[in-house]
Amino acid sequence: MPTPRTRRKPLGRRLRELRLLWRGVRDTAHPVQVHMVPMRRCNLACGYCNEYDDHSKPVPLEEMRRRVDHLARLGTTLVTISGGEPLLHPELDEVIRRIRERGMMAGCITNGYLLVPERIERLNRAGLDYLQISIDNVQPDEVSVKSLKVLDKKLEMLAQHARFEVNINSVLGSGVKNPEDALTIARRAVEFGFITTVGIIHDGHGQLRPLHEQEATIYAQVKKLGKRSFARLNRFQDNIARGKPNEWKCRAGSRYLYICENGLVHYCSQQRGAPGVPLAQYTLGDIRREYGIAKSCAPYCTVACVHYTSVMDFWRDAQAAAPADAAAAYEAANPPAGELVQIK
Repeated sequence: MPTPRTRRKPLGRRLRELRLLWRGVRDTAHPVQVHMVPMRRCNLACGYCNEYDDHSKPVPLEEMRRRVDHLARLGTTLVTISGGEPLLHPELDEVIRRIRERGMMAGCITNGYLLVPERIERLNRAGLDYLQISIDNVQPDEVSVKSLKVLDKKLEMLAQHARFEVNINSVLGSGVKNPEDALTIARRAVEFGFITTVGIIHDGHGQLRPLHEQEATIYAQVKKLGKRSFARLNRFQDNIARGKPNEWKCRAGSRYLYICENGLVHYCSQQRGAPGVPLAQYTLGDIRREYGIAKSCAPYCTVACVHYTSVMDFWRDAQAAAPADAAAAYEAANPPAGELVQIK
């Protein structure tokens, strides 16, 4: 089994990361990270999730290529394929290949169930840079079957075959029966040499549910494990764990975009409907406008991908409240929070 010492990041990927990071710091008029959904269907039905269905068809490859090409024209740094379950898309490899051909980095968030050595090798050949799996528990239960018991063999396969970076995300918070599972999962990830992060369960609009004392202790232990990475720039979670708001500048709609299967741009997976503009019509003007708009949901937001993306701009460019008409449209598109969902 590979150890942390043997899973070195390829020099070429490291250089691309540094070059794109420098560009992100130097210029604010482009997206840094985009989450894009090639299909909403999933092969699982986790009780906390509001990001899937059991019937949607995949977005046709040519349409996905057009979306990737437009993101490249906007100057996007990283495109992460999400879902649903993206590995169900029959032409996912071609989508990843197109992302890389257009000079962007390529990531994927998967439940891991469909990973086998041959599939991992195909992802290698397509040029995937990053892959994330969230593991919810040690033993499957009625809420989630994304368990370490089921996925441990998949982690072995990734350790043996993957040439891309692997991040294993464990979870804490409301609805998690055994919070100590997060520490067990994180330790196992470290044994394989993977990056390990911990997510905090939020409600149906990405809003905060603070951790209890035992959960907060485990959270602190998980944070100390494993190797460092950009994904570990997660001090915002310290406030989340204590139930306190964060003072930060959410750059959703600008530096971070969420593109649903219908090709619309949203702030994030939990704030769908705003701005709700077709990607094909999204311009640098839209990016500049959203960059300067303060989001009312930001103080208690737990959606980590938006926090991470906004880190490089925390020190510059104040934001103002949205105009009254935009705020009204936002509230209409986002009714009061509902079910619990998992952070991505």
